[in-house]
Amino acid sequence: MRHIIIVGGGVIGLSIAFELVKKGCSVTLLEKGTLACKASGAAAGMLGVHTETRGNPSMTSLAKESRDLFPDLAEELLHCSGVDIGLKQNGMIIPATTNREQHLLRGEADSPEGVSEHLRWLEERELREMEPSLSHSFIGGLSIPRDGNVLAPRLSEALSISAASKGAVLHEGTEVESLIMEGGTILGVNTSRGRLYGDEVVVAGGAWSQHILRRLGIVLDAVPVKGECISLVPKEGCLNRTIVTDDLYMVPKADGTLTIGATEQEGSFNEDVSAKSVSSLLARACTMAPELADAVWRKAWAGTRPKTSSRLPYIGRVPDVEGLSLATGHYRNGILLAPITGVLMADLLTDKDFERGLSHEYICQWNRDHDSASCEVGR
Repeated sequence: MRHIIIVGGGVIGLSIAFELVKKGCSVTLLEKGTLACKASGAAAGMLGVHTETRGNPSMTSLAKESRDLFPDLAEELLHCSGVDIGLKQNGMIIPATTNREQHLLRGEADSPEGVSEHLRWLEERELREMEPSLSHSFIGGLSIPRDGNVLAPRLSEALSISAASKGAVLHEGTEVESLIMEGGTILGVNTSRGRLYGDEVVVAGGAWSQHILRRLGIVLDAVPVKGECISLVPKEGCLNRTIVTDDLYMVPKADGTLTIGATEQEGSFNEDVSAKSVSSLLARACTMAPELADAVWRKAWAGTRPKTSSRLPYIGRVPDVEGLSLATGHYRNGILLAPITGVLMADLLTDKDFERGLSHEYICQWNRDHDSASCEVGR
């Protein structure tokens, strides 16, 4: 039985742990704080294939496959953990205020990809019928019926309970201080609780992954990006679908709340929430949907996500370092890509044919130029 050590207890690490134990691996997951205490717990939970990956065909293809895993995964996790992840397949709308926006969104709907995904341009009357709370400044919008959202904290909770129920060992409050390396091979990790040895170490520490890897001379082409969100409780029926513009999203959740986000601040690990950000999010949201002025305040929070220059995550083995793999750099798509990342990494670490690129259409490739690593997902 292979023993896999996973560094990082966010949704990516938990998804990998869950898939690995199902394949019969021995898994130990190490988290410095508490499970899903960083970006995974702060995520809005959007499954926004067509809003988060626009202009990036490789990412769109991967994201579609991951999104389509959610219905079965939700049932499996409910059975294993008793936790309902709040999967809401309510669709999304990108509204337009100008003729140029209308032209671009119509083009997306009429494209082969748009037709296959049932994207549809909504005239102003149709938009009003579907979302009467939206501002009359919108002249129409793009309907994206197959995208949705989940309750992000519940997804992490369900994955952790399910992985543990199948034998994974999850250690909170355990910091990985360094990797144990001998002759170009990773043998395990030095932690705040002592040494731990395994057959493979998977670094899935989100924006903090680079701190561990830098000690090996591995530089990731990634920066931390802070994002802030707020949550309101609107009156019933105020918004039925996720509404997305270039600078705001509003996500109606299965628990009756509305998540609104997100600001972006590159290079920051600070997770304080500023009054400026809260007031800006509220002002924009109430402009888009005036009824939200009467919503009940719930809370505000922040999280830090890792963004690569290509907007593609690192998923795969590290070249020239035996026994070391990465699953990080998911940026705003950690929740969306968690299922497929877990499946890919579990296949990679247990299937020799997959490692040679024979058993799956997605293969991660590393670019070693300038002593840095970048990952491309391709066919």
